[in-house]
Amino acid sequence: MDKSAPSLFDVSGGGQNTPRPLADLLRPDTLSAVVGQDHLLDEDGKLTRLLQEGQLSSVIFWGPPGTGKTTVARLMADETNLHFEQISAIFSGVQDLRKVFGTAKIRYADGLPTLLFVDEIHRFNKSQQDSFLPLMEDGTIILIGATTENPSFELNNALLSRASVLVFNRLDQDALFTLMARSEKIRGQTLPLTDRARITLTEMADGDGRVILNLCGELLSQKAGMDALDSEGLGDYLQRRAPLYDRSGEGHYNLVSALHKSVRGSDPQAALYWLARMLEGGEDPRYLGRRLVRMAVEDIGLADPQALVQANAAKDAYEFLGSPEGELALAQATVYLATAPKSNALYTAFKQSMGFAKSTGSLPPPNHIVNGVTSLMKQQGYGSGYQYDHDAEHGFSGQDYFPEGISRQEFYSPVMRGFERDIAKRLDFWDKLRKDRQNKTQKDQT
Repeated sequence: MDKSAPSLFDVSGGGQNTPRPLADLLRPDTLSAVVGQDHLLDEDGKLTRLLQEGQLSSVIFWGPPGTGKTTVARLMADETNLHFEQISAIFSGVQDLRKVFGTAKIRYADGLPTLLFVDEIHRFNKSQQDSFLPLMEDGTIILIGATTENPSFELNNALLSRASVLVFNRLDQDALFTLMARSEKIRGQTLPLTDRARITLTEMADGDGRVILNLCGELLSQKAGMDALDSEGLGDYLQRRAPLYDRSGEGHYNLVSALHKSVRGSDPQAALYWLARMLEGGEDPRYLGRRLVRMAVEDIGLADPQALVQANAAKDAYEFLGSPEGELALAQATVYLATAPKSNALYTAFKQSMGFAKSTGSLPPPNHIVNGVTSLMKQQGYGSGYQYDHDAEHGFSGQDYFPEGISRQEFYSPVMRGFERDIAKRLDFWDKLRKDRQNKTQKDQT
């Protein structure tokens, strides 16, 4: 046996005949051996620059499972000669954090900072996340937090302001093929698969390096000479099927588009179908909840103000119930949105107002609607001439609130559907009062 080659058996605790999993056997021992994250680890990658410049700071690794977050954190500790400590937010509580922080302070007093890797950091609550801040600020720890969830929604702003977010990509097909080749090389066998079945195996892994290595280990554990499996035979053999669609590729966006357009088109039957397709395909229900909220404000808006309430309630209900019970709340919101009256008037008005504001952003408000909070401001006429609307007839003074020199703009034009019909009546009423007021002012001036 070649003593320089990695052993296929773990003799440290499981007995001499216990095979080591490929995911452990092929764990990279250098950053250059990590696959699929070239944007972070190639010569111009963000992490490479940080390590070369000796400016390593706290970071959050955000990405799907099996993309190398834990491995990269360990290798970063080796590159910097920092003490490496790893905890998981799933299994750790306040007492565990106190213990980790206490020993980190002792090391730091001896001149050795700690590289603290926190897996699933989004599982910690707000106060637990806040507990990291003092030690990050004084240099006791350099935090590397790993999360599969969007940090913007799951982590405190205070924590995010002290750490850079680095995105780990799901492994593409080339990266998965590389791991398959490494598996074959270290086991000295060829995977018993047809060319098409090799592609199917990468689809089954769904961008997860750990999964592809486990599947390869299962196939390579069989006796040599096994007939090559085609795609169907592979699925039967592994009792596994490829995902219905790629959650980060074209299929993802195609199904999202189909769901959104079905809701916009007031077809609850089709909307439920596409929702079910995405859930069945492994889509994150939280993502679907966010998309439903977006549909409520983009395609329904004030035609039914309860649409946003329903969408938000469904999102919160899922967080409370989890899967699969919470998915029914998403289905309820989907049907509600699909059957609600539709209007994009607010969506269109907001886009137009943003464009107009960008072109006139240097103009101040008119003096009469700015509070004169100092004596000098009052002398300059701030607040002079303002009419308190509650004291006016109909609770409407009809004053001009746009900057001086700008004619009145009409961004929002409600449709005659749903609640916006009532809004349109109010706007028409106020427009009439405003015109009557202008006519009266002109008449008094003449």
